[in-house]
Formats: sequence, C-alpha cells, structure tokens
Amino acid sequence: MREFVVEADGGSRGNPGPAGYGAVVLDAASGESLVEAAEYLGVVTNNVAEYRGLLAGLRAARELDPDARVHVRMDSKLVVEQMSGRWKIKHPDMKPLAAEAARVFPPGRVTYEWIPRAENKHADRLANEAMDAGARGERWSPADSTAELDAGGAAGRRARGARTGDERETGAAADERAAEGVGAGARAGGTPSLSARAGTEGAPRAGAGARVGPTAPADDEDDAPSTSARADAERARTGAVADAARAGGGAEGARAGAVAESSRAGAGEADVRAARTVASPGWGPPDMGAPATFVLLRHGETPLTPQKRFSGSGGSDPSLSSVGREQAERVAASLARRGTIQAVVASPLARTRETAGIVAARLGLEVTVEEGLRETDFGAWEGLTFGEVRERYPADLDAWLASPDARPTGGGESFAATGARVAATRDKLVSAYAGRTVLLVSHVTPIKTFLRLALGAPPESLFRMELSAASLSVVAHYADGGASVRLFNETSHLR
Repeated sequence: MREFVVEADGGSRGNPGPAGYGAVVLDAASGESLVEAAEYLGVVTNNVAEYRGLLAGLRAARELDPDARVHVRMDSKLVVEQMSGRWKIKHPDMKPLAAEAARVFPPGRVTYEWIPRAENKHADRLANEAMDAGARGERWSPADSTAELDAGGAAGRRARGARTGDERETGAAADERAAEGVGAGARAGGTPSLSARAGTEGAPRAGAGARVGPTAPADDEDDAPSTSARADAERARTGAVADAARAGGGAEGARAGAVAESSRAGAGEADVRAARTVASPGWGPPDMGAPATFVLLRHGETPLTPQKRFSGSGGSDPSLSSVGREQAERVAASLARRGTIQAVVASPLARTRETAGIVAARLGLEVTVEEGLRETDFGAWEGLTFGEVRERYPADLDAWLASPDARPTGGGESFAATGARVAATRDKLVSAYAGRTVLLVSHVTPIKTFLRLALGAPPESLFRMELSAASLSVVAHYADGGASVRLFNETSHLR
C-alpha cells in the first residue's frame, strides 16, 4: 500500500480577510513532492483557509491513489486536534469542512501530526503565493511556483524531519505529542523563568501574523504548538533543543540556544524558541506529563479602576468601561495569535464575564462560569478609595493590613478565606483541565493568590505584587502537586 505525507496550510490577511491555502503531497518513502495545490479563496478566516488546504491535500492524495494511507502534517493545532477527535468543532463554517475532510479517505487511513511552522514552509509558501496572485487579480499557477525551492526542496524536508516507515510516529504518538503543553519540563527548584516577552504559556505561535514577508496572515482561533518535559530526540527537531545542545548543554546551553535563536528569528520567533528551550529535558521527572496551565487574565478596566477604589464581590458589580472593552479586544487578538487557549473560565461578576466573552468570541470558545474565581468581598469598603477607608475605618484597616485573618469592616471576606476558596478552586480546575491550557478571567486578589500559592509565598506577599488591568500571568500545575510560575503581569498586548 502506498503511503503519502500531506502538508497543508492556510492563511488570511486580516482574519477574516483575503485568504488562500497551500498543500503538497509527498511520497512517504522518498520525501519527493508529487502534487502541489494552492488557491486564492477571497475573504474568509484563517481557520477556514486551513481546512480548505487540508481538503485540497487529501483530495490530491486520493487522486494519486485512493487506496493509500495518508499522514497529514500541519502547523494548525486546531485542525489537528479537531480532526483527531479530541477537540469539538463548534464554528459553523468549519463543521462542514471537517466532515468533508473526514470522508475523503475511509476512517483509519489518515493520521494527523502537529508540526512547528518552520517545518511547514512548503505549504505556507504555496498559501502565500495564492494570496499574492489573488491580490493581483490572477489565479495561482503551479508553473510559476517557487514554493518548493524556497522551502528547501525534498532534501531539506527530509533533513528537517519528514519521517517514513518505522521512523514515523504512530498516529497516537503524534497526537500525544501535539496535545502536550509548552514548557512542561520547566518546573523544578531553580528553574529558569521566561521573561514577560515570552507571552502566555510560552507563546507557541508568537509572531504568527508574519508567516512570510510583511503581508503575511494573522491568526484567529489557531494553532498551539507544544512540547513537554518528556521532549526527546524527536522533539529536538524543532531546533530549539538542538541549538541549546550545540551551545553547550544543560541550563546554560539552553539559554544560549534561546539567545542564538533570538538573533536569527527576531523577537516573535525568539519567544517561541525560548519557551521550547526551557522545556528541554532535565528539569523534571520524565513521566510527569503535561501540566494544567492557567493563563490568568485580570478583567479590563471599569469606571472604578482608574480611581483605585475597592471593587469586590459585594459592591456595585460594575461593567467594563470603553477603555476596558478595548483592552479586552487587544487581549483577544493577542491570545488568538498565540493560539494556546483551549477553554475559557470566568468569575461570575459582570466585568470578568464581559472580558471573557470578548476573548472567547474571538477564539471560538464558550465561557464557563466558576464561582470560586470571584473577587474578595470588601464589605463596607466597597466603592471607597484606600484613603477614604483610612479616614473612616483606621483601626479595621490596620488590622486588615497586619493579618490575613482580619476582615474588612462590615463582615467582608478575609484574605485567609479568599485563599482557602482559591486553593479549592485551583484543585478543582487542575483536575478538570489536566494537560490543557485554560484562560481564567478573574480579579486582583484571586490571581495574586494563585501566584502566591504556586510560589509558596506568605500571605503578606499579596501586598507586594502589582497587577494591571487586562494583564496576563501564567501558572502551570503538575500531577505531583508542583507548580511553576511562568509569567507575571504581562501587558505588552496593550501597547
């Protein structure tokens, strides 16, 4: 039985915007290109374009041999996870495309594997050629294509990891690798931390809007390249671990590899490489598995935020201001480009539900409300500034600042009570979302408490953290109860 490898991609310059797809069918034994396909699609979303690329590749493979086995390689985690049956398909534009793709070959004859964008250059260039042709009012022509030469040809493809026969992962192994979370290995004592520029959960597709040249497409609810502490020689083909090894091995080599990649690939790619380098073997047990990764988003501004007024769960429950809604839109765009979020969970308060709704709509996800993520109840202090509380309730404020067990005036919630509630919520969410990356939209005190608990810091550390509106922080939780803070108070998406 013949075996083919299909590499496919799609992009949209605007998302939705002018879009195109590219696909190439390779001989699995030799790595030679057998068929190229590309088409300008008009105005559609990035994900629709990716599905159209998958369909074109599968149909081209079927025309070559309807009895063949096909291994699909794409840098869209969304498509790979949905076609593998692990993620639900909710978007109405993608459901019929996915169903059509599933019918091209009989069940069991097609396997899927996520690959880094750098290993999908041939299909990526075909998609961009199609978009360029469309912008000129022309149709893409295979006779004019230079995509294979630009991508390095068959020899280059073999060198960067097109595997055949026994060398190729089984579908299950490939699926497992694609589903793992970025940076699962970075967790032991003394673990290096990623800078704020590393983005959420290692920023797997940082700079995804710049696929080829200055007119490349932006992503929407897109891919989530990933790796873990169990990264082995196969995963080293992404380049980051190999670069680290060449630079000297160990933690120093890993950091040197990230620096080398930064100079070659620019800031966006450096974020990706840094995340993968920190994820290299040696920081944790080999069988730990992917963590539950919580991307902690503080809600956008409300009218009370710039006035620095106490605004907890016992007050007026304000909605977002116009500034807050704009902040939420910027967060949504940033997270869509990075493509890591698999679920959205929000506090029940209006400002968090509104922020979560804006982000979830961009990602094509639904919002789950979790009561345990609500803000502390500040009792009689709700709506007051710190100075006003100092004026009216000086003794109560001093006691509150001195002890986590003290409650705000009027029967509010103590930080100790908030801590117990957040810890129980954390355990519940870790169990529910093991191995997944989840956006938790919450408030100052719960987010700081997540971070404090992960660090094992004392309660007074809550007063030593600054958390901006619409900022992102990241904590990963592992099967053995360990945790790793990967990001704190990132606001680069707001600039």
